[in-house]
Amino acid sequence: MTSTTTTTTSANTPRPKTTGRQPSEQAIDAAIDAATRLLRLPTLRDRYGEYADSAAREQLSYRAFLSELLLAECDDREERRAARRVAEAGFPRPKTLADFDFEANTAINPATINTLAGCAWVTKGQSLCLIGDSGTGKSHLLIGLGTAAAQAGHKVRYVPAAKLVNELVEAADERQLSRTIARYGRVELLCLDELGYMELDKRGAELLFQVLTEREEKTAVAIASNDSFSGWTKTFTDPRLCAAIVDRLTFGGNIIETGTSSYRLAHARTQRQQGGATSNRHSGAKSS
Repeated sequence: MTSTTTTTTSANTPRPKTTGRQPSEQAIDAAIDAATRLLRLPTLRDRYGEYADSAAREQLSYRAFLSELLLAECDDREERRAARRVAEAGFPRPKTLADFDFEANTAINPATINTLAGCAWVTKGQSLCLIGDSGTGKSHLLIGLGTAAAQAGHKVRYVPAAKLVNELVEAADERQLSRTIARYGRVELLCLDELGYMELDKRGAELLFQVLTEREEKTAVAIASNDSFSGWTKTFTDPRLCAAIVDRLTFGGNIIETGTSSYRLAHARTQRQQGGATSNRHSGAKSS
């Protein structure tokens, strides 16, 4: 006699009854739901019905159906991991390279940015310096390239220069400096923004120098600065320390000058002009 008892796995996952007949759709769905929850396969749980219907229409083999379903789970899992890495990077706002308007700033070569988006420089532990005036797209490129690196599987951390220096000073006061520097040293790409916006005292400059030295030729660093290298003496007031930092960042690194014409200012001006033109057209229409 064929058994009609419902069996369970070691984790109490229900199996459809085996009566010699096709299990009911309800029993199959319940078993798949329980198993995929146990195995932590959310995509398979949510989409197996869709893929099963598609496989039936296309007359796929069982193996082909299974491979499609498993590949969908793998793809979604990698997307979730990439999103988690981007979130952990600490970017202040979402910015992607696809959103960057290269026509608004012709000083930036799209081919160069596309090459950097491949992240070979991150893998090699090289540096990147984005130099230009405010509003020229430095932070957008910094965040966009950092996002691309995180999506490619690299561990990324974004931090404004002043915030990093404050964190280092506090760590030094609490005798946690070595641990803090080591933590930043383990990040594959450190995105340091807004360098040059404020003068650093000798202690802050020396602590920042330690972080950069820890990363030298081992892990990548990307810096956005509104000042040219010659102007960094206003940030790092010790000339020899400033020269050492510039030397470390420029040796074998990538340098992109974003220019002096503010994209944000030009964009705001264009919007005002377009808004004025629209207002004039409406006024003319009402007058007529």
